[in-house]
Amino acid sequence: MTQYDVIIVGGGLVGASLALALADSGRKIALLEGSDARFEDLEQGWDARIYAVSPLNRRFLEQLQAWPDMSRIGTIASMDVCGDAGGRIQFSASDAGASALAWIVENRWLLASLWQRLADSPVQCLTGVRPVSLSTTASMACLTLEDGRALHASLVVGADGANSWVRSQTELAASIKPYGQSGVVANFSCEKPHGNIARQWFTGDSILAWLPMAGNRISMVWSTAKPDELMALSAEQLCARVAAAGNHQLGHLRLLGAAAAFPLRLIQPEAVVSQRLALVGDAAHTVHPLAGQGVNLGFQDAAKLAALLQAPGDAGDWMLLRRYERERREAVKTMQFTCDGLYRLFHTQHVPGLSWLRNTGLSLTNRLAPLKRQFARHAIGF
Repeated sequence: MTQYDVIIVGGGLVGASLALALADSGRKIALLEGSDARFEDLEQGWDARIYAVSPLNRRFLEQLQAWPDMSRIGTIASMDVCGDAGGRIQFSASDAGASALAWIVENRWLLASLWQRLADSPVQCLTGVRPVSLSTTASMACLTLEDGRALHASLVVGADGANSWVRSQTELAASIKPYGQSGVVANFSCEKPHGNIARQWFTGDSILAWLPMAGNRISMVWSTAKPDELMALSAEQLCARVAAAGNHQLGHLRLLGAAAAFPLRLIQPEAVVSQRLALVGDAAHTVHPLAGQGVNLGFQDAAKLAALLQAPGDAGDWMLLRRYERERREAVKTMQFTCDGLYRLFHTQHVPGLSWLRNTGLSLTNRLAPLKRQFARHAIGF
């Protein structure tokens, strides 16, 4: 088969969820993934790549019957956020009348769950092969693969990450702003129970987060301008550094697997749709990880585009693509503005009174129940 309604390039979480959401639409769907889909080592260790999945997106994944085994999933019941000069805010899911703010899920377990469902679906999964050229006309898009095959579709969707090949082949120019930081990630077992609390510290020059995983484990995300310094530490040294940075709240830590680092960037394309093309997930936008909302925005891209494509007709219709772009713009822009604003607020130094203002603001909000409820509702609303 070389003719499809939709070809999705990129079989990560967002691309796979979009393919699965379209599996029963009656359309011919292809999912193109350059890597081979292998999940034999799921039980080996703990994946350093984790995601905080919101209640809205848990429901989306449950509707796809792709929510993983709860034995590997952590629960965020509350948050404890500390500023760089004594400010503090604490809020919980109960403030919003919910059972959890989010769930901490390993990338490979969630990806395996999606791909296992895809294996029993009518979606054609093309793995281990990459596209080399992309062209569009008013009526069709054409992808040429490295093995020489030419695939045609009414719509090509780029779900191929922040360094999107699809985006690079189009006129969808993107503003890319490096934060000058990397996110260093690692998992630890803890001496003391984490209590299902997500802990975060704004230190002035970095942001440290401890996210509760299944059992007595945490996942660390440390956004820092000095990732090489952390990556050069031995396991014992890294455990000591991370424990000290968190004021030893969970006692001694033990490293579970190697640490990893990735650069942090704000990516804002001028548009996320073009002739016969659409972008979803990190191909369409990135945000600073301080709020853990990147994958949640991506899942909602997939949910919205899939909902629009359930109706019969041309999958690449320009008005349909423009509607997708309009309906996602506000949520994406709001989250990018919020995360970028918080990053700037807590990283701006040497401005008289600013440190006092931001920390006082945190503590004042912590004493105002209506504002705390709003924070909690916002946290679970994506």
